[in-house]
Amino acid sequence: MKYVALLSGGKDSCYNLSHCNTHGHHLVAAATLSPQSGKDEIDSYLYQTVGQDAIEFVARALDIPLYRRIIQGDPIEQNAEYGSRTAGGGGVMGDETEDLYILLEEVKFHHPDVQGVSVGAILSNYQRVRVEHVCRRLSLTPLTYLWQRDQAELLSEMIAAGMESVLIKVAGIGLTAKHLGKSLCEMHDTLTRLNSLYGLHVCGEGGEYETLTLDSPLFKYRIVLDETEVVMHVENDVAPVAYLRIKRASLHPKESSADNRIEVPPLLEDGFAELKDTVDNSVLQASGSCGAYVSPANRVHCIPDRPFTRAVGSWLAIGNIHQGPSLDLEITLDHEVRNCFLQLQAILESHDLSLQDVANITLLLPSLAPEIFAMANKAYAEFFGVSPPSRACVGVDLPEGVRVMLECIAHKENSDTSRRKALHVQGLSYWAPANIGPYSQAVTVEPYVFVSGQIGLLPPSMVLPSPSSLALETALVFQHTDRVIRAANYAGGHIMLSIYWLVDKADVIHVRRACEKNGEEMPTLFLVVASLPRGARVEKQVLVHTGDFTVPDEDDEDTFKQISCTPSFLSGNIHVEHTTGAIAALSTSILTNLQLSEMIMTQTTETSASTTPSLLNWQVSRFDISGTSPCVVICARGHPSLKDALELRHLPSLSAFWEKALSARLFHRMDSDFSSDWSSLAHILFGDRDRDMPAVTSISCRCIGTRESDEQWDWAVAFVGL
Repeated sequence: MKYVALLSGGKDSCYNLSHCNTHGHHLVAAATLSPQSGKDEIDSYLYQTVGQDAIEFVARALDIPLYRRIIQGDPIEQNAEYGSRTAGGGGVMGDETEDLYILLEEVKFHHPDVQGVSVGAILSNYQRVRVEHVCRRLSLTPLTYLWQRDQAELLSEMIAAGMESVLIKVAGIGLTAKHLGKSLCEMHDTLTRLNSLYGLHVCGEGGEYETLTLDSPLFKYRIVLDETEVVMHVENDVAPVAYLRIKRASLHPKESSADNRIEVPPLLEDGFAELKDTVDNSVLQASGSCGAYVSPANRVHCIPDRPFTRAVGSWLAIGNIHQGPSLDLEITLDHEVRNCFLQLQAILESHDLSLQDVANITLLLPSLAPEIFAMANKAYAEFFGVSPPSRACVGVDLPEGVRVMLECIAHKENSDTSRRKALHVQGLSYWAPANIGPYSQAVTVEPYVFVSGQIGLLPPSMVLPSPSSLALETALVFQHTDRVIRAANYAGGHIMLSIYWLVDKADVIHVRRACEKNGEEMPTLFLVVASLPRGARVEKQVLVHTGDFTVPDEDDEDTFKQISCTPSFLSGNIHVEHTTGAIAALSTSILTNLQLSEMIMTQTTETSASTTPSLLNWQVSRFDISGTSPCVVICARGHPSLKDALELRHLPSLSAFWEKALSARLFHRMDSDFSSDWSSLAHILFGDRDRDMPAVTSISCRCIGTRESDEQWDWAVAFVGL
């Protein structure tokens, strides 16, 4: 890939260039935004402007052409997002971000083979979001190999790699004008000490200092500052603001051609490397493989012909959206995707919502072959702008005539406390995969964080491990999920529901052992389906709860306080015998005695005739302080009886959940007769009114497993509630 450097001349920008070069990308030009002549500083949220009087020397040291533009815009849009969530939206007129767009557009004109942009962002979402917005509009790939790196490690690596960068601005506690002109090596101990005392960012990510690079592994020449001047911008005894004006500089031949190696961080953190070993050992110990599931030639299952909705407060779930069998045999899959989204749009509008309010989507396709995946994504992208919903996309065995199905959860923003926030990372890095479709890695609508399905891609190259390795893919999906949650600022959140999509039922036991090693206790399902994105073997999707609650203050009943809670995870099996009188006592609010007697007689006859006893398994994540049960999973084998359903409804751990159940993904084996079973159970749990039912989506699977049992289930339901 040929790329252009977005240069401030700072350490991060120049060090990221070295990582781009390590991964085989070829630098062809530099681009920079500068203040108007005579100004060292401007009120910019996006660009480093101090030191711009020496930026030409950085380009000459790299021996590449430099393209410059004077900043004309202002930081108009200062929110976390930039641009519109509406599809096709551009930038913000008059914003300083648009100066970058114009500059890179000029670079592309002179270098039409440019494909990427080097960006030195480490923690700044503000900068990352705006650069990625510009890159997306120009079909450029951001290269962000420093993103989310540990700052202490990064600073040490820069020094070890031969980076000579000096401080040219200070604006942090403990830093003064005397530190200007000092190198990173000279400042290392001071920065480390200030970090331990005051929490100062050792790489200056809090704006504590700026740097100018005088030498780096890619420089053909080294820069010498011949004459400088200290400018005191803000006098302050604690954190003065001062910068170095460079009045004269020169280039000098490098004294040594020593090859300073760039240190690439390990692919896996220690804990996730142990998970890889666990799966590797499990695979080695397996006596034999059951092999991939082969779909029956004449599969027969049907799904309802209409969508289902469920509104609870400001939340709305919509399930079972699909286009019925078309009479037009020429209709293409991308057209079918558009039709599904038009349906979704109309339903949302009828509830005073829009596509921009959607937090999470599950997209089901008949296959995820590259051409099908690309076609679906192209149509899908027509409906979203910046910060699209999180998503899981899987290939399943859909009924004949249906090629696209989706379900979603949306939320109406009605206050500052419920603002929707998205983590939408599009750059190549060591952190986690960039999105491979029009979705965000995570969308937060407190108290929930909806995390997109994660597959085991290698982040710097966006390819799966080769040769294929279930162990490495599994370790990566665990690590990616963890890093996404941390980057979304919810490292202290709690995973309430885990769903593992797989393509080979022989892999279930190995991934289950990784869950055990990781100490996972939350409701969990292992679902074998037809295909996953990019040919992956495993995809992990989780729902996170912040664990934060507002409760009355015990010392002042008129005020409230914020507390953090830890959930409890419970599970059990149901297969009990009740007397007729006990059942009637439990169910008087649901059925008349006559209806109950008829159902009991029917169920008793069916159970007696069956050689396989019915069984229901339940799993729940709940917060005891509020009685909230955000996620419930129910699994069934055989034909659950009325007795089982009534016991399930009145379980103390679940009894408060049914009124707040929002969505239900109903997973079923293709060869199982689940429809009547689910219908009977649903009416016991939720009553007969459609408005009280969660929004259901029926999803065909080839195998269904849980964390606590090696047995397979005929069908399972994953509920999300409030």
